[in-house]
Amino acid sequence: MTNLGDLEIFAKVVSTGSMSLAGRALGFSPAVVSKRIKRLEDRLGTRLLQRTTRQISLTEAGQGFYDRVLGILAGIEEAEYYISGRSAQMQGTLKVTAPTSFGRTHVAPHLKSFMDMHSGLAINLVLSDEFTDIVGEGFDLAIRIAELTDSSLVARRLAPVRRLLCASPDYLAANGTPKALDDLKHHRCLPAHNNDAWRLEGPEGPLSLRPEGMLVTNSSEVVREAVISGLGIALRSTWDISRELKDGRLVHILPAYEGSRNVTLSAVYPSRQFLPAKVRLFIDFLAEVYGPIPYWER
Repeated sequence: MTNLGDLEIFAKVVSTGSMSLAGRALGFSPAVVSKRIKRLEDRLGTRLLQRTTRQISLTEAGQGFYDRVLGILAGIEEAEYYISGRSAQMQGTLKVTAPTSFGRTHVAPHLKSFMDMHSGLAINLVLSDEFTDIVGEGFDLAIRIAELTDSSLVARRLAPVRRLLCASPDYLAANGTPKALDDLKHHRCLPAHNNDAWRLEGPEGPLSLRPEGMLVTNSSEVVREAVISGLGIALRSTWDISRELKDGRLVHILPAYEGSRNVTLSAVYPSRQFLPAKVRLFIDFLAEVYGPIPYWER
């Protein structure tokens, strides 16, 4: 009988397109992965993969085998998910990446509740504002706040994201309150840490504005502190500044304009067909915590 581990390795090689990436994700060396794939092919008596120096692709037989292997692995995961849901004894490590500010304020505070429910599951949470190759770096899941365009990954929306133009009362008292979007040309604006244009939606539809500012930083948290301190005007997410808006430390300006509604809070993972139960549990947990109207909007 074929070793189940060989099937998992084969599926990971296909999904990553690389023996080295598959090995990194599963904790094996490329040599071990290659040996296990050859053993599987020898047992089946057919070549499953075409290998070149640049890429790996499925043979016709390999494609049919892969489709059926995914069904087998998904069935096993569903069975484990069923048991874990009953016993709450999920085992292993869940490797997750999230943006720094959001991870600190809206993921970390909920970890205790999740880990109390699944005491056998360890979590490796990596916070970064830079783009993360979740397949290449072996992540099970990424929390992303963006317009998602990578069709090779699967995304589940967790919550809407509202981004508002805001400034501190002191800044507005000293510099005046903008009445129209063109007025921003005469104000100090605080671009996002990656210096992207502000993609807005207003009465005239979608538009793009590249703000001019004297502060350049690679940290979203620095931009947040700068706008609160009165340095200028920023476009910030309500999950990040809802408390400051409520207590008056920030003022919502130009309310006819908000950030693009195409930006969402999503859980991103490599494959829908082979979703580990531990990943499904964590995604379901976060979706329930945030809800269709997230708590920071209430």
